[in-house]
Amino acid sequence: MRGVRAWARSQPLSVQFAFGFLFLFFALTVFAKLGWVATNYNKMQTELSFAPPSLSYWMGNDIFGRSVLARGLYGGFTALTVGLLASLMSTVIGGTLGLAAGYYEGFFDDVVVGVVTIVESIPSLLLLAAIAFVFGQGMTNVYLSLGLTSWVVLCRLLRTECRLQKKSDYVLAAQALGLSPFKILTHHILPNMLPLIATQFVIVFIFAIKAEVILTYLGLGLEPGSPSWGYMLDESRQELVNGFWWNFICASSLMGATVLSLHTLLVRCKAN
Repeated sequence: MRGVRAWARSQPLSVQFAFGFLFLFFALTVFAKLGWVATNYNKMQTELSFAPPSLSYWMGNDIFGRSVLARGLYGGFTALTVGLLASLMSTVIGGTLGLAAGYYEGFFDDVVVGVVTIVESIPSLLLLAAIAFVFGQGMTNVYLSLGLTSWVVLCRLLRTECRLQKKSDYVLAAQALGLSPFKILTHHILPNMLPLIATQFVIVFIFAIKAEVILTYLGLGLEPGSPSWGYMLDESRQELVNGFWWNFICASSLMGATVLSLHTLLVRCKAN
């Protein structure tokens, strides 16, 4: 923990703010899911319908009198969960296929390249919406849709890098010693790919957060009534016309701050 604090203090102010916000926001979303904070996120209080922000409800109440901030925190947990699961799935698929195609080449490589070319030729959001429509609504279907459509970039990058690493002296030495291809891939090539994998993991994580909101907004994501920034933005369309801005400001601010903070850390890590 001391090492993390020391690292944070040595960073620019923008990185410190990004790191501090993400740490606090991640903690609050987990605490909300555990029932330690924002326990009233789904409590209907019709007498507080569209109540403006106050000391009791910092971001006001929605049409049913539910706390907008509490629903925003639960929506954050939903977005972060989808982002994490989609990123893990994308990393496993793209990493496995990319390393295998780059090392073994031949027919398997041709098949992987063909699949990557086909998937990349389709606009990502269009393909994502089509798969989400086939799977139906639900968190599981959302992260499956994202995981199945966001692995191609990592696969292509690792395939290219693996083909280069395969010709390096340390790999040739390992082959001369009789090590199996699996051991060469996992013990020698893969460790050198970890920075690239970590960077792409964060990129997919950011994309998945935004994609979940878009899909839910379009009615292709989570089930109706689920706490999601997408539903909060959808509800705010009519509310803004009547001057009720709290749903829109809460959802868009939390999503914007989360994505901006992740981008800030990603850019800083790339610079180093």
